[in-house]
Amino acid sequence: MMKKKLTKVMAIALAAAMGLSLTACGGSQGKAENTAQADGEGGDATLRISWWGGDDRHTATEEAVKKFMEKYPNIKVETEYGAWTGWEEKQSLGILSGECADIIQIGSNWVKDYSRGGESYLDLNQYSDVLDLTQFPQDKLKSNEINGKLMAVPISLTGRLFYWNKTTFDEVGAAIPTDEASLLAAGAAFKAYGDDYYPLALGEYDRAIFMVYYLESKYGKEWIEDGKLNYTEAEIKEGMDFLRKLEDEHVIPTIATISGDMADSLDKNAKWIDGKYAGLLEWDSGVSKVKAALEGSVNKPGQEFIIGDFIKFGDFNGGSTKISMNFAIKASTKYPKEAAMLLNYLLNDPEGVEILSTTRGVPCSAAAIKVLEEKNIGDAMTKEANAKVLDYCKFLQDPQFDNSELKANPDGLYYKVFGKLSSKDITPEEAAKTLYDGVVTILEED
Repeated sequence: MMKKKLTKVMAIALAAAMGLSLTACGGSQGKAENTAQADGEGGDATLRISWWGGDDRHTATEEAVKKFMEKYPNIKVETEYGAWTGWEEKQSLGILSGECADIIQIGSNWVKDYSRGGESYLDLNQYSDVLDLTQFPQDKLKSNEINGKLMAVPISLTGRLFYWNKTTFDEVGAAIPTDEASLLAAGAAFKAYGDDYYPLALGEYDRAIFMVYYLESKYGKEWIEDGKLNYTEAEIKEGMDFLRKLEDEHVIPTIATISGDMADSLDKNAKWIDGKYAGLLEWDSGVSKVKAALEGSVNKPGQEFIIGDFIKFGDFNGGSTKISMNFAIKASTKYPKEAAMLLNYLLNDPEGVEILSTTRGVPCSAAAIKVLEEKNIGDAMTKEANAKVLDYCKFLQDPQFDNSELKANPDGLYYKVFGKLSSKDITPEEAAKTLYDGVVTILEED
């Protein structure tokens, strides 16, 4: 499956490299390319850097790039960015053809998925004289190696946790869920309050993460371990049964209901913004945007947003952490040393760290963490959420959990399986078998 996909992507990428219009490295969502230039007529080296994210990340990174160019006037840096939707699909073409930006923000699974055995990205070990690799956890660096080459440096660690609209819970008269019983009780209370009110909303990818969280809580073992799926079909069926139960008990809306809301993501969904969906399972690094969306409601101002505790479903602490994103440098860059210098500035330099703060989550770099602590900067809720995740979650999410054959919207396996389970086109048994077979196949072909 994965090999066929890469063959197709490579064919498209090669065609693009031969002269077809390539938009992979431009801003997405209709955003025009932005270029930050140093004063004067340019410099000896010109670099391009690309990333996805929200407005706060865009603004901070633009500012950091500007300051970098002031510090190194011989280096000009052009910036390219956009929202997440469709970003990986476009960027993968550029990475595989070598036409992407010099410095690329990449997902944890991109290290393997698009490295072509270590050929797509620069071996960063070769530039440790300008990029201080000693600041990063060695096990995280190791996880980014392909054939002994360091393909990327980790930017931050992340995990999912529960965010709640306390105002709605208080109005409904339900307690914030802390275990299975209180979660189901909330479903009953919300149904009695109004058919379009739900204590928790989960999209397809959210359901994959939630189901694994549930199973980890019950069985206390990794989802993927040593490159192999660590759960049986029967165990996965228990997770599917539980998701079906949550829909039947009015804890979560159906996928069809969420799709009918016509929103790009749950944090932009009017039902979250106006308090009808009262809970989300989101990344710790996304707390600011989720909170801002809720507090920006015109129809229902003054709502109280809180970071919840982890829900207990068994004897173990479910939930996983992962490298949220990395920076890589394309292997064919004309200016590898200058690109490594820019990475070091963004991730380790006090000035760059202060500007970027927590716009990409709480940093991995020890030097960056020291700057945040000494200057008492960074979004307080992002740091609180990250601390909760790192303290509670003991499992590590394998990068292949986010394999594009699984995660891609709308054609990835997660979207097909959980969508059909929600619409009752397949049974929990069939959903479990389909997911099991698909994950096993992808891991075997990796």
